[in-house]
Amino acid sequence: MQNELSDRTEILVRFNEADPLGIVWHGHYIRYFEDGREAFGNKYGIGYLDFYREGLIVPIVSIQCDYKRSLRYGERVIVETKFVPCEAAKLKFTYSLFNTKTTQLVASGSSMQVFLERETSVLQLTNPPFFEAWKRKQALI
Repeated sequence: MQNELSDRTEILVRFNEADPLGIVWHGHYIRYFEDGREAFGNKYGIGYLDFYREGLIVPIVSIQCDYKRSLRYGERVIVETKFVPCEAAKLKFTYSLFNTKTTQLVASGSSMQVFLERETSVLQLTNPPFFEAWKRKQALI
């Protein structure tokens, strides 16, 4: 059976993320996904710099967000990030944003990244060896 890898990180909604009514602009929810993905990578050893050291970059090729409730300036949000294992040469994540005070789901979504060779931007059609080794270490394969 495959492991489920996830991480939860808490973010304070800052003043510059809200409009004059105090409501968070919708584009910042995607940034919260990014914050969650970065925290996940740091926790599990597959952060952006880990890929970079291996000669790769991992751009987002697809991202989606379903908005449920508004966040406001000064609130705190929990970003739950889950890694979705797949055989293809891709990184897939799902996200759930929760208002820390009310525990209500604020937004959910997903993202997909591909592996590109850092110097040439050539798409990698198979998983890089270090990523396969990481998946074995995490009991994902």
